[in-house]
Amino acid sequence: MADTAVTTPLRSPLSHAADRLAAATRTSGGAIRLAELPFLTQINVRLDPKGAAADAVGLALGLQLPVEPDTVVRAGELTALWLGPDEWLVVGPPGGQQGLENRIRSAAGDEPVSVIDVSAQRTTLLVAGPRARDVLAHGCSLDLHPRVFGPGRCAQTNLGRAQVLLVARDDPKAGFWVLVRASFAGYLTDWLLDATVEWTG
Repeated sequence: MADTAVTTPLRSPLSHAADRLAAATRTSGGAIRLAELPFLTQINVRLDPKGAAADAVGLALGLQLPVEPDTVVRAGELTALWLGPDEWLVVGPPGGQQGLENRIRSAAGDEPVSVIDVSAQRTTLLVAGPRARDVLAHGCSLDLHPRVFGPGRCAQTNLGRAQVLLVARDDPKAGFWVLVRASFAGYLTDWLLDATVEWTG
C-alpha cells in the first residue's frame, strides 16, 4: 500500500522575516549582518561536573564540558555552553537531536544525568559585522567590550525586553549567536532591525 502520509515541511519561527534581515544586511554596507540560523540541535544536559559522567560525556562528544561560568567550548560541529554549575546547552547542526541525545545518554551509563532535547524551544539569530557590538549594546546591560565579552563567552541576559542566551563566537568576525525563545523571536527581530537603522537607513 502506498504511503499517503502528508509531510509538512519545517517552518522556522523567522521564515517570514528572512527577506527583511537580508535587506538590512545589504543596506548596511557591510556594517551589520543579520540572519536566522534555524533548526540548530539544542540539547540541555544536567549532571555532576565532578562525577564520572562528565568525563564520559566529554569523551563521547569530543569536547570537555566547560566548568568556568559563562564560557563556551567548541569542537568540530558541536558547541557546549555553560548555563550553571551542573547545566549545559550542547548545540549542533540541524537534524542531529536524536543522535546527540543518544550519545550523551549512552556515555553517562548508569550515572544520574538529565538530557532534554530543547531544539524546538528557541531559534538562533546571527548578529555579525563591525557594528554588531554597537547594535547589541543598545538593549543589553552587559559590558560587551571584547576584553570582557570576547570569543568563548556566553551569558543568559536580556536583549531589548527578551530573555536570550548570548554567545560570542570563537572568531570575532563570526559575530554573535542570539538564542531566543521562538515566541519572542519576531519581537526581537523587529527590535534588532530598529536598532540597526543608523547603518541601514
